[in-house]
Amino acid sequence: MNFAKFDFVSHDLIADVAREEISDKVLFERRPARLPDGSEAEGLYNVWITLNNPAQYNSYTTDMVKSLILSFRAASNMRDVNAVVFTAAGDKAFCTGGNTKEYAEYYAGRPHEYRQYMRLFNDMVSAILGCDKPVVCRVNGMRIGGGQEIGMACDFSIAQDMARFGQAGPKHGSAAVGGSTDFLPVMIGCEQAMNSGVLCESFTAQKALRLGILTDIVPGLKVDGEYVANPLVETRYVTDEMGRLLHGEVKTGEALAEGKALMKRGEMDLSALDAKVEELCAKLLQTFPDCTTKSVEELRKPKLEAWNCNKENSRAWLAGNMMTEANMGFRAFNEGNREVGREVDFAQLRRELAAGTKWTPEFVDSMMPGVRK
Repeated sequence: MNFAKFDFVSHDLIADVAREEISDKVLFERRPARLPDGSEAEGLYNVWITLNNPAQYNSYTTDMVKSLILSFRAASNMRDVNAVVFTAAGDKAFCTGGNTKEYAEYYAGRPHEYRQYMRLFNDMVSAILGCDKPVVCRVNGMRIGGGQEIGMACDFSIAQDMARFGQAGPKHGSAAVGGSTDFLPVMIGCEQAMNSGVLCESFTAQKALRLGILTDIVPGLKVDGEYVANPLVETRYVTDEMGRLLHGEVKTGEALAEGKALMKRGEMDLSALDAKVEELCAKLLQTFPDCTTKSVEELRKPKLEAWNCNKENSRAWLAGNMMTEANMGFRAFNEGNREVGREVDFAQLRRELAAGTKWTPEFVDSMMPGVRK
């Protein structure tokens, strides 16, 4: 089949974004779009944008944020693109948020620098929310902290069922005001949002599906060549002695030990995840493109309105917080380890502040893990 050629005007910000690798840490790939029967849709593509920092759980650096902004803008403008798949390398993590090493070693104690960084972060989230193509988050592993925020900015999310979800803010010196405090109440309700955003207790893919922040989940673990559901998680609707539903909760006791033993026998295989993502993209292909774009724009509005109302004052607060709790929390995570921990002594911190201790460099140093007995 011959397609007519037309001399289009470019609306891209820079000319070479569409190359195979926009940077060594953010991969940009045009993959042939497929029809529901699996055959290629000639001349049509899906763009895959991949975080490529697996050694640091695909946390994003400042340069990666810049690349993501350009990537989503470019994909949005591509006339032959059906959908955008946002994912990451490996099977351990989709993204754990901002790069804590960079935060601790450069931004901590430099609020004006962090304010500029947060402008880039805001533009990254807005680029996802403003993409003219539907955005599918392929959740290949943990989606935590800022990774949860950029994941929830997407329109659809499909996860392998070993993935975990959640926030990290108040545990590590921040607040989830990079999107989660906007998106979570809209997506899962105020009470569950409070539990996630304040207590920072991570939860399973099964619970994420039940709460409503996933479109679907698929198995990711194979044992003896066959897929098995996450063996660490209760997948039946049962109740405990207090009458609480346990579906999607981590097993305990002997059941947990048996699950861990089974997991050790297996290996991760994300081909089922890829197939489910391709299936969703194929369904999107079977729609009128302008009607789909309009529908996506309208359905994004609850998230977008909350985000636009709060992103600037959140940016200012996060910048100032880099002089106090973020300075301490990010450094503690970066300088700590498994032996001494990666969190401060919260009770001691509260006692010091209640006694009027000033936020001096010496005070921050004194609260690092392993310093206090």
